[in-house]
Amino acid sequence: MAQFIDRRLNGKNKSAVNRQRFLRRHKEQIKESVADAVNRRSITNTESGEDVAIPHRDIKEPVFHQGKGGVKERVHPGNDQFIRGDKIDRPKGGGQGGGSGEGEASPDGEGQDEFVFQISKDEYLDILFEDLELPNLEKNQINKITEWKTHRAGYQTAGMPSNIAIVRSLQQSLARRTAMTAGKKRALIELEEELERIKNQEPAQALEEQRIKKEIEELRSRIDSVPFIDSFDLRFKNYERRPIPSSQAVMFCLMDVSGSMDQATKDIAKRFYVLLYLFLTRTYENVDVVFIRHHTQAKEVDEHEFFYSQETGGTIVSSALKLMDEIVKDRYPLAEWNIYAAQASDGDNWADDSPRCKELLVNQLLPACQYYSYIEITRRSHQTLWHEYEKLEQAFDNFAMKNIRSVDDIFPVFRELFAQRENVL
Repeated sequence: MAQFIDRRLNGKNKSAVNRQRFLRRHKEQIKESVADAVNRRSITNTESGEDVAIPHRDIKEPVFHQGKGGVKERVHPGNDQFIRGDKIDRPKGGGQGGGSGEGEASPDGEGQDEFVFQISKDEYLDILFEDLELPNLEKNQINKITEWKTHRAGYQTAGMPSNIAIVRSLQQSLARRTAMTAGKKRALIELEEELERIKNQEPAQALEEQRIKKEIEELRSRIDSVPFIDSFDLRFKNYERRPIPSSQAVMFCLMDVSGSMDQATKDIAKRFYVLLYLFLTRTYENVDVVFIRHHTQAKEVDEHEFFYSQETGGTIVSSALKLMDEIVKDRYPLAEWNIYAAQASDGDNWADDSPRCKELLVNQLLPACQYYSYIEITRRSHQTLWHEYEKLEQAFDNFAMKNIRSVDDIFPVFRELFAQRENVL
C-alpha cells in the first residue's frame, strides 16, 4: 500500500500558510492521533513530532469537470449476470472503491491509501495542550525565583588590568593622537611648501629659509612628543549582574507498587505522567524527573523499574512522601527549582498512616510545591487516604485530586486539573 508523506516543515515559504490551514481543517483527526501517541511514548521522549495519518475519504474534495455527454454503448466482455435494462446497485461504502484509477486499493473501500504527514514538536505540543495552563504560575511570576547572571555592559575608564579592552584603548589612542596632531601636520605641510618655494626664488633668501626650517623642526618635535598611548586612552570592560527568572523544574512521580497495583493500573499512571512531563516542558527549559515507588518502604528508581518491576506487600504511603521531602532538601533548593509532584495510587493505605500523609503534605511538601496532584486509579469506593486528601483540596490551592476509573478518563482528568482559570486580580 502506497503512502504519501508530507515532510514540509513550517518554513518561511508559501507552503507554511497552506500547512496551517490544513492543520485547522483536520484538527479533530490530528487530535486523535496525538492522543494515541501519548500512550506509546516514554515520559521523556519529546524530541520529535508525530506522524499523522488521515484517511483518503476525509481529504477528498468534490471536483467539477466537463461531462463526456452523448449516448454511448459499451460492451463489457464476460457479463453473465445482467441483461439490457437491469439496474446496478451502487458499490458498498458510498461508491468510493470502484477502481477508478485514482489510487483506491480495493473495490470494497477497505484498502484505500491514507495521507500521512508529520507535525513538528511544537505543533504536537500546541495541539496536545491547547487551552491548558499551569495553576499558580501567575503567582510564581510575581514572586519569581531569581538567579543572577553577569552580562557585558559597555566600557568604563577605570578598572582592573585583567579587564582592559585592548582594541577599544587603541581606538581611543588613535582618536586622541589624530585630534592633537591634525592641525600641526597641516601647518607642517604648508611650511614645507613655503620652504620649497623660497629655495627656488632668486635672489636667495637665506634668513627666511632658516626661519622656516626652524619652525618645521619645532612642529615635528611637538608632533613626536604626543605619546602613542596615554592613561586617558585606557578603556576597561564593564560587567553588571542582571536578575533572570529560574527556568528549571523538577517533577516527582510517586506511585504505589504494592500487590494491589496491577500492570494495567500502572500503565494508566504512566500515561498521566507522560502528559504532565510534556506539559512542564512547555514552561521550563530544564525539567528533571524523579521516580519514587513505594509499598511499605519507598525507593528512588529509574523509569523502567518504576513502571515494570514487580513488588508485593502492603502499603505505607508516608514512606514516599518522606523520601520526596529528603530529596528536595538535599538536591533541589527552593531558591533555584520549581517543584511539581504527581502521586498515583489505587487508594490502599494503612488506616493509621493516612493522617500522617496529610501532616507531611501540610507541613513539608505543599509549602515547597508549585503544584501537587493526586490521582486515584480505582473503580472501588474511596478509602481513608482519599478522605484525608479531600481536606487538603479545600485548604490549599496548589493541591488537586481526581479519580480515574479507566484509560478513557486520563486526558479528560488531566484537562480538568490544568484547565485555564480566569485571572483573579
